[in-house]
Amino acid sequence: MSDAHGLSPIAAGLWAEGPPPRLIGGRRESGEIVFPLPDEPLEPLKSVELSPTGTLWSWTSQEFQPKPPFSGPEPFEPFLLGYIELANEVIVESRIVETSIDRLRLGMAMQLVIVAFDDHRSTYAFRPEPAA
Repeated sequence: MSDAHGLSPIAAGLWAEGPPPRLIGGRRESGEIVFPLPDEPLEPLKSVELSPTGTLWSWTSQEFQPKPPFSGPEPFEPFLLGYIELANEVIVESRIVETSIDRLRLGMAMQLVIVAFDDHRSTYAFRPEPAA
């Protein structure tokens, strides 16, 4: 399976192709949603496509290369990282793209996008929603 960029997903089962693309979570019997789906869940999970939009809950800038097993592009380039709250679903950790740290605001609308991770793989990220 590959996305519109022709790159293989960084891991299987993270998102469903679009449009729009949607992350795939799991709903517990209690109704709680988890993301990503665990390889070997301890309880039955029902697969559910998550909202492609949410709000910015928190963020930071990753200025130094993480310790192994980090397998990102070389040479390392700093990136934005945040938590996106998908309303009534789950809070997702994600790269933030197509903006700068000084433009981020708590509660701003965010949109899921699929981006290149390296020359061969794609990953998910969120970007600020374009102004209407």
